Amino acid sequence: MKEVIDNTKERMGKCINALESELGTIRAGRANPTVLDRITVDYYGTATPINQMASISVAEARILVVSPYDASQLKPIEKAIQASDLGINPTNDGRVLRIAFPQLTEDRRKELCKQVSKICEESKVAVRNVRRDGIDKIKAKKKANEITEDDVKEAEKNIQKLTDKFIEQIDKIGEEKNKEIMAI
Repeated sequence: MKEVIDNTKERMGKCINALESELGTIRAGRANPTVLDRITVDYYGTATPINQMASISVAEARILVVSPYDASQLKPIEKAIQASDLGINPTNDGRVLRIAFPQLTEDRRKELCKQVSKICEESKVAVRNVRRDGIDKIKAKKKANEITEDDVKEAEKNIQKLTDKFIEQIDKIGEEKNKEIMAI
């Protein structure tokens, strides 16, 4: 029974990690290298993430500098960034790309907050699915007469406490991201 609860806790923790990773790719007005994590470039026939082809650094609060390891890949990286859904245009000086993040408009901030809320809700659904899986495993153990009815009740209570804790954590992470977006 303990291994089911531990497994459930571990899987819920992975939901939180995925949420933080996903929210890191939302640009909140200031330069953050993680916004480029999902962009890939065709590198000799293989879709390769930019962060594996170039070093990405923050030059100023609103400027990212992308320095490709292979100078011949400067143009393809530039095209991939332009084609992405970030809505930013890099400037190419022949050696590096400079990406200036413009000030966010009020409408864009509200749109980003809605996106954050949607992502948080998807994470809550994922956590609830993990809860359901954990409870199903506990009930299967009961059906196989491995545990008692009292053990089932106790395990369900523990899994629900875990679920509440992780949902609360998701809400907190979402609130912090929304504050970050609206504060800029």
